[in-house]
Amino acid sequence: MKTDLDVVAADPRVRSVDFFRRLPKTRVDSPVGETLTPNFYYRISTARLTMVAPSRAIRSRLPRELSPLEVAPGLGLVSVMFFRYDVCDIDFYTEAAVGIAVRPARHGGLGFVDTVAALKNEHLHSYVLSLPVSSEIAQVRGHDGYGFPKWVTDLDVQIDAERTTARVADDLAFSAATPRQTAHRGGDVVSALTSYTTIDGAWHATFSQTNVLSAGTVRFPRGVNLELGTGRLSDDVRSLKPIRTIQFDVVAEGQLALHMPVPTSVRGR
Repeated sequence: MKTDLDVVAADPRVRSVDFFRRLPKTRVDSPVGETLTPNFYYRISTARLTMVAPSRAIRSRLPRELSPLEVAPGLGLVSVMFFRYDVCDIDFYTEAAVGIAVRPARHGGLGFVDTVAALKNEHLHSYVLSLPVSSEIAQVRGHDGYGFPKWVTDLDVQIDAERTTARVADDLAFSAATPRQTAHRGGDVVSALTSYTTIDGAWHATFSQTNVLSAGTVRFPRGVNLELGTGRLSDDVRSLKPIRTIQFDVVAEGQLALHMPVPTSVRGR
């Protein structure tokens, strides 16, 4: 975890490490032992398919302490996501996820501002139902260290400026044209994600920051092919009863700082 940034900067796949030089690592205790935080991902690509789904179906899959983020009365947001981490502190791996957009823990008042921020990819709060990965080290750190529902499986993710494809064993497959990409200077566009998990029965929040270098978005996309199969990811998607796809986001090039989870307060049951 104590990576030499000068060595990383020499990797031709990494555009720059300036984003990370401004984020010093801190030594902390964690469920997997002493470690350094945040975990650095120097070259990543991600895709997210956002759909509206009935709030009733969403609530049936959420812990009672969390509330769905609604775009309209009775309608919440769910996502299918794919990630490819080409250069990072714990070596190359890929992952996929089914997640639910939730309101910030203990957040009062109307959720309109939170909804706008989520759709603009500024700061999303989420609860993840399933998060398969392609490597053992990613599974151990993610499950034991962060409390995420991770397991290892055959998982391939390919994302470039032209096309985005993913396949998770016999569980789920995805393909679509990549939205037209806009290039950004490092540090100009930084999005945030807070994910809620429980570790040893206590609620924790994991904060991550994405330095967006190339990204594109399509509203109400056409030509998106999501094939559900037999497995946990597909079962989770079906259980949420999605109605319509409203947005497709792809970051063809980015960087990520993933912080260790910290205890957080949520509303009582």
